[in-house]
Amino acid sequence: MTAFLDVILPLAIGEGYTYSVPEGTEVPSPGTRVLVPLMKKEVRGVVLRVHTEPIDEAWKSKIRPISSVLNDAPPVPKEQLSLWQWMSSYYMCSLGEVMAAALPGGLDKRLASPPARRRAAVPYDGPIEPAHTLSPAQAKSADEIEAFWRSGKQIVLLHGVTSGGKTDIYIHLIEKILATGKNVLYLVPEIALTTQLTSRLQTIFGDRLLVYHSRLTDAEREKAYRDVQKNDVQCAKGRVVLGARSAVFLPVPEIGLVIVDEEHEPSYKQSEPAPRYHARAAAIVLAQAHGAQVLLGTATPSIESYYLAQKGVYGLVSLTERFGGVQLPSITTIDLGRQYTRKEMYGHFSDPLVARIREVLREKKQVILFQNRRGYAPQLQCTACGQPPRCVQCDVPMTFHKRENELRCHYCGYRTPVPAVCPHCGGAYKAVGFGTERIEDEIQTLFPEARVLRMDLDTTRNRSAYQEIINAFSRHECDILVGTQMITKGLHFDDVRLVAVLNADPLFNQPDFRAYERAYQLLEQVAGRAGRKGTQGEVWIQTFNPANDILQIVARHDYRALYEAQIAERKMFAYPPFCRLIRLQMRDHNAVRVHAYATRLQQHLARIFGNRVSGVIVPSVERVQAYVIRELTLRIESGANIAEAKRRLREAISYISSISTNKNVKVIVDVDPV
Repeated sequence: MTAFLDVILPLAIGEGYTYSVPEGTEVPSPGTRVLVPLMKKEVRGVVLRVHTEPIDEAWKSKIRPISSVLNDAPPVPKEQLSLWQWMSSYYMCSLGEVMAAALPGGLDKRLASPPARRRAAVPYDGPIEPAHTLSPAQAKSADEIEAFWRSGKQIVLLHGVTSGGKTDIYIHLIEKILATGKNVLYLVPEIALTTQLTSRLQTIFGDRLLVYHSRLTDAEREKAYRDVQKNDVQCAKGRVVLGARSAVFLPVPEIGLVIVDEEHEPSYKQSEPAPRYHARAAAIVLAQAHGAQVLLGTATPSIESYYLAQKGVYGLVSLTERFGGVQLPSITTIDLGRQYTRKEMYGHFSDPLVARIREVLREKKQVILFQNRRGYAPQLQCTACGQPPRCVQCDVPMTFHKRENELRCHYCGYRTPVPAVCPHCGGAYKAVGFGTERIEDEIQTLFPEARVLRMDLDTTRNRSAYQEIINAFSRHECDILVGTQMITKGLHFDDVRLVAVLNADPLFNQPDFRAYERAYQLLEQVAGRAGRKGTQGEVWIQTFNPANDILQIVARHDYRALYEAQIAERKMFAYPPFCRLIRLQMRDHNAVRVHAYATRLQQHLARIFGNRVSGVIVPSVERVQAYVIRELTLRIESGANIAEAKRRLREAISYISSISTNKNVKVIVDVDPV
């Protein structure tokens, strides 16, 4: 009987295309790569399933045979195929889109050497030096984590204060997993964290460490993809794979433990392109496919994860003291309104903050300055007509970058030189607001003797820039580090005495139900960079609203108070974790057409889902990359049949899109948006 293959192709199509296996060709197993005809060309695909069921003769005659089996390309293991299928179903995207994200580009262009069969596990013979000895508090937390695992609780949330030594606990547990010959997947939210962790983990695990992230070239990612399956002595003793969110797609065999560090981080969510997956959720699904344990670690848990821990779905372990008995940093708030009224400001620095920075520098300690906007200023503004220069493709003012004397759109990347005068009225421009580049200029004027580095997207475009900046600051070759949120996440520096947040207000003044949660997480995490060794650190927060509830909670380092307030509010207004959100974004170059499509889809969905669907939303940034945007939000209450809801949603989108006047509108589905 003829064998048929359902083949995943790297296209935004459904499940895949069906092909036949020519007589005399060995039937490839699922995960094997094959070359198949498509239209008038040949493309590489991955076998999803093999079947021999009778097919209607009329249809059978249209099925084309595969061109060849690519036996010298590494196969996709069954656990990864299972993850791909879950991701396609859950995030409402095609298997082809998942495949395109999962496989390194180089594997589609040239064939790789086949991985040999993995040898039987060899016991791990201990660390290329010993790991840090755990403190009593760390050892107690590690014991509690393992006790949960032994009791059958697969997922454990480690809620540990900043500088509590969570990494030491991870290493301790990793060693135990490696001793069984199994592998460990260790996820971090930022490439900057892989940079700092790599040297530490290499010291302990040597060649057993493999690092993977999106900044690698195609060739480097392809090599990592092959190396992780290699059969050599080191691999047989267990491997540690460290990476950002894309590392969930590595075909790591026999995973025994998955660690998701800083599990609360929104950067674990892929926003563009599809699949718009959350690496934390994907890591849990992957661990289940391997029968592995999961450890989620953070000082500031996501509300959803902490809720699941409170409900008993996850195990919960608390680490409440910093390593070495160091106290949590003290919090000082500066009332910017009062400082400006008294004219006690220099640029964007209050006089008390300037004085404290000067004292810290005199003590030969280091300072971190946090401002969550890059560039010199968020915008320029005409002093005559008030108009800012706007992006030609997006409905936003362009950000001023002084060093290059250019304007940049942070949505689409469009750049243009700064115009000499306003094109509307001929008036002069002035900078409004401030970003990290402006702060860097001001601090160098205030403290000309200080060595200053800046860490943001503009200064880390070079692949080695993360390493260079972090190493320079760690070696105390720099006194002051200015940065965006990438400096808040898990980085460890011994000599930082003072951390300053230059304007906290934009963090919690956001039209988003997660605004307070995010503000607390950012402020608590950036505060955690201060005083990690020896003397207690200090955090100074400049704000126009010192009485804000979040600032009071941060001052007490009281996560529980944040959780209680937020969970009550979310229950009242039916936000996650009491519902699932699905955001629909419609894009088209024509504003009338996209609004008409959104309105028709909203009306159709309202007949199916009732008040679970929002009205048509005009986002704050209405046009991006020349596309006009409209949005809808669908809420599905917890306990409802989410799979059925998604099925009916797909049918609704398909129906509205079939109407001829709406065929040009692009619909983007984002499940569990962050």
